[in-house]
Amino acid sequence: MNEPWVRGTAVVVEDDEEIRGLIELTLQQAGFTVHAAATGTQGVALAKTVSPVVTTVDVSLPDIDGFEVVRRLRTFSDTVVIMVTARGDEPDTLMGLESGADEYVTKPFRPRELRARVDALLRRVASVTGPAPAAAPASDPEPAPVRGIELDAARRTVQVDGELVYLTRTEFDLLARLYAARGRAVAKGDLAAVLWPDGDNHGAVVSEADRRTVEVHLANLRRKLGDSPSAPRFIHTVRGLGYRFQPG
Repeated sequence: MNEPWVRGTAVVVEDDEEIRGLIELTLQQAGFTVHAAATGTQGVALAKTVSPVVTTVDVSLPDIDGFEVVRRLRTFSDTVVIMVTARGDEPDTLMGLESGADEYVTKPFRPRELRARVDALLRRVASVTGPAPAAAPASDPEPAPVRGIELDAARRTVQVDGELVYLTRTEFDLLARLYAARGRAVAKGDLAAVLWPDGDNHGAVVSEADRRTVEVHLANLRRKLGDSPSAPRFIHTVRGLGYRFQPG
């Protein structure tokens, strides 16, 4: 078996030829067979054809934008999606993750950073499809039901007041971690470890960018649960530390 086929297929949606080539090379070196598209509509059609394990999507494309690409992907695919953007401000980051992306990388980026993010996401996917869920430590007892919210770890579904809430893979993993530790504060660094298992070359240091990513995912998660940061029903901010799941 040739090395490029070991990890499956990847799709790169990027209109900048130089950046597209860099991402293609990075993913090929990571063991993927890579297919590339220069427009959003081409990228969506390509994903339907090759069923990628990983898809990278640029935000600024010549036809539809990257947010719309991800929304369309999510109607038929569970591919791991990493948005590649030159925009680092919160509204764009929120919109990217809200549309269904699992992660984002800001330009300019190092190939090593992109590969680390891909590896981390795929390890999380593997951990939740294996024999034991990874969202909560093995020593934690099975959480008792909480009024108003129902979390099914096996089916990876969440209902609030009887209504099914769609969460991305990342949002569900963070909620499961907080839910399992409810009543206790969970540091942002511990939540970052949920996103990037085994350190992923971060070492023991959780960067400001890592914390920022956690904050963005939590903001989206709260919004989808109908939770208000100023008057939280489920997720409370613990100033200077992280978050606590504490149903009212």
